[in-house]
Amino acid sequence: MESPNHTSLDPSMFFLLGIPGLEQFHLWLSLPVCCLGTATIVGNITILVVVITEPALHKPVYLFLCMLSTIDLAASFTTVPKLLAILWCGAGHISSSACLAQMFFIHAFCMMESTVLLAMAFDRYVAICHPLRYATILTDTIIARIGVAAMMRGSMLMFPCPFLIGRLNFCKSHVIPHTYCEHMAVVKLACGDTRPNRVYGLTAALLVIGVDLFCIGLSYVLVARAVLRLSSHEARSKAFGTCGSHVCVILISYTPALFSFFTHRFGRHVPLHIHILLANVYLLFPPALNPIVYGVKTKEIRERVVKVFQRGQGTGVKAFE
Repeated sequence: MESPNHTSLDPSMFFLLGIPGLEQFHLWLSLPVCCLGTATIVGNITILVVVITEPALHKPVYLFLCMLSTIDLAASFTTVPKLLAILWCGAGHISSSACLAQMFFIHAFCMMESTVLLAMAFDRYVAICHPLRYATILTDTIIARIGVAAMMRGSMLMFPCPFLIGRLNFCKSHVIPHTYCEHMAVVKLACGDTRPNRVYGLTAALLVIGVDLFCIGLSYVLVARAVLRLSSHEARSKAFGTCGSHVCVILISYTPALFSFFTHRFGRHVPLHIHILLANVYLLFPPALNPIVYGVKTKEIRERVVKVFQRGQGTGVKAFE
């Protein structure tokens, strides 16, 4: 692996070190990264194709799922190629402008995903607590506005980040002990006052993770209260079943995010490689597992996926006849 020591002489370049302490396992770690990256691409493209080509799935919950799949694909293309380059051949060199761009898009996509998960929780709340008003509340126009709002929220919250980073001087080292340009990992390399950057990072995280988790939790408390009032056991089971996929996706998305967030700020005794592994779990696992969760637990999607593959096999058989 190429030594990154000389990168400190070039102020326009950074060097992503990978996972410090586990350099000898980089090649082995690339195997699960490849598997997760492939699962992300295949799974999310399958979701998009199935929902787009099946008019019966043109419903709010599946349109939100398409938004989630699109964001997951974009986030994966932002991180996985460079991550594999680091793990395979130590190609950690990255220009300062490319580092700022990667930082912006990674965090912006995570914020957009959180917003879409909040919208999906609102969808379940309306569907269960106000079923007669569902079609009038979640119209196509409202869904489109929510999608635009998710993009604007993520972009606007991350807009100050490049400027706050750009004002810093990196006089110590340009070697980033991480697999991608994570905001706080870059800030820790800077000389001088970094309090504005730290306050900004904490505020943005609280505005997204804190607010969204509170609203999602509140929506499901209201949903649970409404479901438990139902007299029929079958109706309660069906109502809870419609929320199962979304709850699984929330746990998959927010659990590693919270672990990464708290270990980064309060886990001073947590080994660096553990923190970096958690950060990569947060970026790699949700995009790969979300399509699987919805494909397995959602009957409509599962049936349409089987139908699409059967149609493809039928076309292939006819081509050989």
